[in-house]
Amino acid sequence: MKYRTIGGDPATRREVSVLALGTMLFGTATDERTSFAILDRYVEAGGTFVDTSDNYAFWADGGQGGQSEELLGRWRRSRGVGAEIVVATKLGARPLAPGTSYTDNPEGLSAKVIRESSERSRERLGMEKLDLLYAHIDDHTVPQRETVEGFAALVAEGTVGLLGVSNQAVWRVERARAIAAAAGLPGYEVLQYQHSHLRPRSDVPSDLFPDGNLGTAGPELMSYLRAEPGLTLVAYSPLLKGAYTNPDRPLPPDYDHPGTPARLAVLREVARETGATLNQVVLAWQLGGELPVVPLVGASSVAQLEETLAAVDLELTPDQRARLDAVH
Repeated sequence: MKYRTIGGDPATRREVSVLALGTMLFGTATDERTSFAILDRYVEAGGTFVDTSDNYAFWADGGQGGQSEELLGRWRRSRGVGAEIVVATKLGARPLAPGTSYTDNPEGLSAKVIRESSERSRERLGMEKLDLLYAHIDDHTVPQRETVEGFAALVAEGTVGLLGVSNQAVWRVERARAIAAAAGLPGYEVLQYQHSHLRPRSDVPSDLFPDGNLGTAGPELMSYLRAEPGLTLVAYSPLLKGAYTNPDRPLPPDYDHPGTPARLAVLREVARETGATLNQVVLAWQLGGELPVVPLVGASSVAQLEETLAAVDLELTPDQRARLDAVH
């Protein structure tokens, strides 16, 4: 395994493995025995960065989520896991009532929700301090200053370490960080967005962005990250839920454009040259780029995890990387 530092503040920065493990379906679609086996193998391989959310996976039973955090809490207690494993969780998108969703009835990002939801997450996870806490989605009904101050209060009290943000327009992220900086408060340092080698169209509406998809790491976000080297990008769905290699998992409609076949062709060329899988090439491309990315990978079996772990040691040549970067 390889490691990198996340967070710019010396008081809160953490060293984590370059490959993060997503646990969204642990405790629901992935049963406890399998989930524990995947977590154990990840740690055995040197993995130290585990990701969850307070609303995972509400859609599995029409409830409000919490199953993933609860399973991680049981795993941590049974294995005696402590501060050596960095656990990230999120709040803001938990449905307020069973049968609803984050699109029509989210908990939001008020100061009250931030405090109460973080306390529930700490209880489910069995942690006195959350290593990394994200604002999962945006909340336009609450002043950003209230949200910023709500998160900062938890850091000041010692119940949260690093702060992160996910699925928000770049201008909203920058505004929140500017509010925090002006007030001398901790701000978002880790950004979690969907990012892969294939690029979706940005003009296709989504649940969170009816005017176009702003939840992926497009050119604006990548430019922002280059200008702010203290920020870290954690890329969720880097393997597009298996669409690179599983014929039963077609690409989403927003990937249906002329750039996709060209980028797929180069990926296949590099995979043949290296003897690696398409998934491993995608991950190696993210890990070794000019702007390093922390891929957040899921797994429903130990075998799937083994494939992704092998990507850490895959070294692409400068020519291969240049071809993967340049194709449009």
